[in-house]
Amino acid sequence: MSSEPLPVSRRLIYFCLALAALALAANAMLWQKLSNIQEQLARQSHEAGNNAVEARALAKQAQDLVRETAARLALTENKVNEVALQRSQIEQLVQSMSRSRDENMLVEIESALRLAQQQAQLTGSTEPLVAALRSADQRLERSGQPGVSRVRSALARDIERVKASSVTDVPGLLVKLDDLVRQVDDLPLANAVSGSGGSVPARKLEPPPKLAWWERALAEIRDEARNLVRVSRVDQPEAVLLAPDHAFFLRENMKLKLLNARLGLLSRQTDAARADVLAAQAALRKYFDPAARKTQAAAALLQQVQSQLRAVELPRIDETLAVLATAAAGR
Repeated sequence: MSSEPLPVSRRLIYFCLALAALALAANAMLWQKLSNIQEQLARQSHEAGNNAVEARALAKQAQDLVRETAARLALTENKVNEVALQRSQIEQLVQSMSRSRDENMLVEIESALRLAQQQAQLTGSTEPLVAALRSADQRLERSGQPGVSRVRSALARDIERVKASSVTDVPGLLVKLDDLVRQVDDLPLANAVSGSGGSVPARKLEPPPKLAWWERALAEIRDEARNLVRVSRVDQPEAVLLAPDHAFFLRENMKLKLLNARLGLLSRQTDAARADVLAAQAALRKYFDPAARKTQAAAALLQQVQSQLRAVELPRIDETLAVLATAAAGR
């Protein structure tokens, strides 16, 4: 009876040992599983780091690609604009080349007439304009086109109008002004003490050699006495007050007025030239002897210049140019 409990205790010990072994085995399995999980997490973390590096590299590549694409797009837009500009230029060139022969002829005639009009304004002569109008009419006549009848009618009217216009004789006026400039130094002043009226200045007359010495002396005394007092009429008080040393400046000022009138005439400033001629006429009447022949001749020449200085503009051919532009445009 006393020996039966021993097997039970052994069985219990064996059972405990078996449980302990099972616990150790489970613990070992758990530890191995945790180690596997840690290794997997480390591997995943490493892979995530590598993926992040690759993502940053890809992002940088994407940014570089975007910048390169933007630069290429800008370059493409510039090329497109250049192509569009070249296309418009080519279209204009094609349009200009596609003009008919008659249109080109009308354009050439218009250019020639405009050039002739400018030449006429520069030279002050209507001859270049008349010659260009006649040449244009002859060219249109040779073309034989019925559509240019209006242009020829306008040309005929402008030819008659230009031929009938009067133009200032510029070369003749320049010659007269130069002659007046040369005459200024010889014009007698109104307050000159020498003889007036354009006569020979009073001077001592040589007595006849047959007179006695005392008669010659009396004649000289009589001439000197006559020259001491001279009574004359002066209409302008300024002429009497003119000092002898100012006469030089008066003559030079009058020359400058005449030269300014010459320059105004050459530059087609008729109003300025007329004003200078009027100033020269006023100075001639005020300071120079009106009874002297030279003064009268200068006054007559100045009057001729003044009457010929007409503010006549050169005729324009606007009607012909308008008809030519309409015909060239095909309207």
